[in-house]
Amino acid sequence: MLQFRYSAESDTGRVRDNNEDAGFAGPYLLCIADGVGGAAAGEVASATASYVVSARALAHPGFDPMRLLEAATEEAHHQLVIGVEADQRRVGMATTLTAILTDGERTALSHVGDSRAYLLRDGAFSRLTHDMTMVQAAVDAGRMTPAEAAASPYRNVVLQAVDATSAPIPDLLWLDLEPGDRLLLCSDGLTDYLPEGLIAQLAAIPSSRLATANLVRAALDAGSRDNVTVIVADVVDEPAVVGSGAVLGAAADPGNLVDPAAIRPLRSA
Repeated sequence: MLQFRYSAESDTGRVRDNNEDAGFAGPYLLCIADGVGGAAAGEVASATASYVVSARALAHPGFDPMRLLEAATEEAHHQLVIGVEADQRRVGMATTLTAILTDGERTALSHVGDSRAYLLRDGAFSRLTHDMTMVQAAVDAGRMTPAEAAASPYRNVVLQAVDATSAPIPDLLWLDLEPGDRLLLCSDGLTDYLPEGLIAQLAAIPSSRLATANLVRAALDAGSRDNVTVIVADVVDEPAVVGSGAVLGAAADPGNLVDPAAIRPLRSA
């Protein structure tokens, strides 16, 4: 049965006073949400989105992974709508949301925004997600080079996020994972400050715990002015375990959740 053996860390960083990153890492779910910079209540948006995904996954083991992630993303949007209606100071709150969920046989990825997921397999390092940003759209259209995009002051302007304004349309795809694969999920507090070559090198450190710690430290040493969240997970084939996990960043504070009692059960597959 496919599972994740993970290490995870979320650091507020050396500049910001609060952590607007959130996430969850467990044997069947890996999730990162990053409150959109410059918007109100980013920690509420990210914590709520991460909570919705993890609560659904823990409550419905074995449910179709792609259907669950799609439903959870929609539910996160509805929770943010409720959150803004309850407190107008939250108007504009939004978050990225990148999650990988397995039922032990099938594995799905859902992605909104510019947090990233990578796959390390047999020494080859590849990106699984596509940034939903203004500069990535310019690169895709041939109006900007990747180097120009990386240096652009608009590189963090996201074209789609989980917010209270419109229902998000996540990128959804099946992943063909194998035992021995390694996954990396991270917020842009890492990827904005480290080149992918260095990220790949650090992600390949045999110990997932050391890989996680070194990635976070390298981003901070490189001058990251953002929160930094990293999950490194090895794919294994092991007997089923209880699907608990580690809650990360803003999600660790229940006060950041719009309504922890509002998640409704999913219908059976």
